[in-house]
Amino acid sequence: MTPTPSPAARPQPDGLMNIGQVLEVLRADFPTISIPKIRFLEDKGYVAPERTPSGYRKFSHADVERLRYVLVLQRDHEQSHKRIAEILDAIDRGLEPPPLVSLTPTVPD
Repeated sequence: MTPTPSPAARPQPDGLMNIGQVLEVLRADFPTISIPKIRFLEDKGYVAPERTPSGYRKFSHADVERLRYVLVLQRDHEQSHKRIAEILDAIDRGLEPPPLVSLTPTVPD
C-alpha cells in the first residue's frame, strides 16, 4: 500500500507537478531518490517533461509513472541504462514491453 502524498505533492490544477512534487510522490517507493537523480533520468531521455517559459519542469502523471517504471527496472531488475533505453523505445513504438520477471538473466545449471 502506497502512502498518500502530502497536499504539497498533489498535482496542480493543470494536472502537472514540479520536480519537488515528483520527488515526494516517488520517495514513498524509492527512499533514496533525489532531484539530481530525476534530472539525470531526464538527461538520459527517459522522460521529457514540459517546461514553463522560465524553464521549470512540469511533469505529467505519465512522466511520473514512466520514471517509476525506470526506477523499478534499475532497482529490482538491475537493468543497464542501455537496456532500459531499448525497453522504453519498444514501448514508445507501440510494442509490448518484455515481462519484468524475464529481464534478469540466469545461469543455466
